[in-house]
Amino acid sequence: MRGKGLSFIVPLLVVMIVAFNAPILYMLGLAFWNKTQGFTLEYYQGLFEAPVYLKVLGNTMRIALIATIANVAVGYPLAHWMRSLSGTGRAIAITLVVLPFWVSILVRTYAWIVVLGNAGLVNRFLQWTGLTDAPVSFLYNELGVTIGMANVLLPFLVLPLFAAMIRIDDRLLQAAASLGAPARTIFWKVYFPLTLPALAAGTLLVFILCLGFYITPAVLGGGRVPMISNLLDTLINQIPRWEQASAISTILLIVTLFIFAAYRRLDRRASA
Repeated sequence: MRGKGLSFIVPLLVVMIVAFNAPILYMLGLAFWNKTQGFTLEYYQGLFEAPVYLKVLGNTMRIALIATIANVAVGYPLAHWMRSLSGTGRAIAITLVVLPFWVSILVRTYAWIVVLGNAGLVNRFLQWTGLTDAPVSFLYNELGVTIGMANVLLPFLVLPLFAAMIRIDDRLLQAAASLGAPARTIFWKVYFPLTLPALAAGTLLVFILCLGFYITPAVLGGGRVPMISNLLDTLINQIPRWEQASAISTILLIVTLFIFAAYRRLDRRASA
């Protein structure tokens, strides 16, 4: 029976190795191999010698961090408010959060051009109310990229956080209130610590997704906001310098794996 079961697994294993593992290993190998010198670390050395690569890496980390903080600032109150709803109201709120998954990321990103453009809805409202005399530049800068990334990734934080919040037993909160604790103390001493593992796990997940984002920075950044994904596109499709792109991808992969390991650990704690 074991041999028969193995015969079903082997074809899938071969497909996984050929379709997924082999390309990744080939990509990693490009950064360590030179056709004339053989094994080399010159491509990694080039990353630290060229300021542009470090600048792009730092810029990506900073934008990803800002977008993640924006998600937390909006997502936590939203999930908390959804928990306070009941019946039809909660179902409608969940539907509105899940609804963006039914629309292409590209479509949602281009929709922000209609909203934030110089002749968009936001600028028209600001000029109509007299708050500004000229259009505010929301697009083709870090502000537009951050807004677009936060919007696209918000459900990835809200949904798991809401799932953790609804599992909190209300009797714990009632017990704290019966002992004379004010609402503020109940929130910070009882409610927030119970949601913290899910919040940390969701925050790490959003940050990981921000690191490799391509469509939104490319469209809303207009080529003026350098991020790792856009740099890789340039090195692969325009220059091309596959070996340098491989070195950058390897570093990004290592950073992502470390963050993902932390996310998995926190996710297991949140699910316990």
